[in-house]
Amino acid sequence: MPVIEMKHVTKDYGYGRGIFDVSFEIKKGEVFGFLGPNGAGKTTTIRHLMGFSKPHEGELSINGKDCWKAAAIIKYDVGYLPGELAFPKNMTGDQFIKFMAEERQITDMTHTEELKNIFELDTSEDIKEMSLGTKRKLAVVTAFMHNPSVLILDEPTSGLDPVMQERFIQFILNEKANGKTILLSSHIFSEVDATCDRIAIIKDGVVVSTIEANQLKQSTNKAFKIEFSSYQDYQTFLEDTKFTIPIKRPDQNQVKLNLTDEKMQQLFIELSGVKVNFISEIKFTLEDYFMDFYDRKKTVAAGEENLQHGLH
Repeated sequence: MPVIEMKHVTKDYGYGRGIFDVSFEIKKGEVFGFLGPNGAGKTTTIRHLMGFSKPHEGELSINGKDCWKAAAIIKYDVGYLPGELAFPKNMTGDQFIKFMAEERQITDMTHTEELKNIFELDTSEDIKEMSLGTKRKLAVVTAFMHNPSVLILDEPTSGLDPVMQERFIQFILNEKANGKTILLSSHIFSEVDATCDRIAIIKDGVVVSTIEANQLKQSTNKAFKIEFSSYQDYQTFLEDTKFTIPIKRPDQNQVKLNLTDEKMQQLFIELSGVKVNFISEIKFTLEDYFMDFYDRKKTVAAGEENLQHGLH
């Protein structure tokens, strides 16, 4: 049985806003990436999993419990890190941690102290005086202090400096090694790529692709960056090419496109009619796969086919 499961969940706020027929499942010990820009539906999905909102259609469960009906019970199994932080007024970090420990009936604070050390968190000052990064670290500690088996993380590294971002990624990998089940919602490709076993892409409230991370890394696709000698050459190529160009940089006379070895000859035939400064090969990345969905209207089947046969 999946630890986290969504079946055909819809919440329609009108005017194209909401989530629509969202389905996925997350197995025990898996890190599942939920990738999309702000406004795509990531936070709405998570709010339904946490029981903050009731769907119009569909079913959601964590550890076999209905997310709406059993929300009060589920919270003891889940460590939830929200994207937008809100803390009580007029509390120090120490007071807030004590409050959360009492709420969760935690008497042994050993794990909490370990978390404070990992993230170098000083909890003595007033929360209102803390920087955004310190508030984020406080939220991390209180989300994980009860050592939950399920972690639901919404933009978890927002506000953290690069050193703490790397430390957080290592923390997630350690939690994964300890058998935790993790939903990581983010728009940061590097942290999703570094931690996730599977990745879902959400666009306009619809999951447009779910992919195994290993499948992406083993793809035969290649990405190329091309810089043209002039804007006229750049424009001529765009007008005549049969390739789909996911990234265009007119201010630099550059394009970026993805293709397989079989399409190389066609590319060089097209380039023979224009002047080029350089062509450089770039490793095909999660960002390339993601951008292809966001620059074109595509189905899940089309995305899977692109991994096997190349983007064109």
